[in-house]
Amino acid sequence: MNIVNILSEIEKADGEIYERLNPRRAAMKQFYGFGTKVAAAALPLAMASMFNKAYGQTVPVAVENVLNYALTLEYLEYFFYKKGSATAGLIPAGPGVNAIATIREHEWQHANLLKGAVAGMGKTPVLFTASDFDYTAKGTFPTVFSDYKTFLAVAQALEDTGVRAYKGQAANLMSSPGVLQTALQIHSVEARHASHIRQMRRAPAGGGLTALKPWITGANDSGVPQVDAVYKGEDNVVQGGVNMRNLGYTANVATEAFDETLSMDDVNAIASLFIK
Repeated sequence: MNIVNILSEIEKADGEIYERLNPRRAAMKQFYGFGTKVAAAALPLAMASMFNKAYGQTVPVAVENVLNYALTLEYLEYFFYKKGSATAGLIPAGPGVNAIATIREHEWQHANLLKGAVAGMGKTPVLFTASDFDYTAKGTFPTVFSDYKTFLAVAQALEDTGVRAYKGQAANLMSSPGVLQTALQIHSVEARHASHIRQMRRAPAGGGLTALKPWITGANDSGVPQVDAVYKGEDNVVQGGVNMRNLGYTANVATEAFDETLSMDDVNAIASLFIK
């Protein structure tokens, strides 16, 4: 989960969040300028200051919960990649090592940002360690850290879930074009991460799944039926009220050309499989 997604969730809990951040455009410009104006180490305090300005000394529980929810998801992803990177012999030497390390560090930066922001508001950030997560998904993937192919399959499920979850919040940003633009810029990078994991699975070391594409085909193209929930609704062929099959496209082509969203309830159900 990223900052734009967090704001959209807070907006659902507090419809007046942007009015509190007055003037709205100036506040949003300031917020999205943090990345270029504030040192990375100071970002959590800057974010906390923004929310303190909006709410004074009384930060709504709903806002606190949204930030801690996002932090939980970041921990989930970070510890997955951390354990994978630290498991001797799991990731074959080569480009894959650097790719997984890069994704891991992105998740850690996100977690630190959220943790610092919650603490900066005088609240208690949730705290997770690697032992709080079960990446076998309660025995569904017993070889996740002993078999590279399984590791990448789970990584793909996590990444595809994240992209769909993020897309599911885009409608909440329609009233703020500037924020929506930033959301789309971030979302495209997240989608590239998901695509890269898929490409890693196509490589010989990752399983040589030459039929697997950078985009999603049908209801579940992962080759792993246990993650069907991640691809719920991806077999939809009706876009804008038009059945693409009636235009002469095959079901595969029709589903590849459009991605679908996941609701927060669906995302929570998937994430809960990995939390003890």
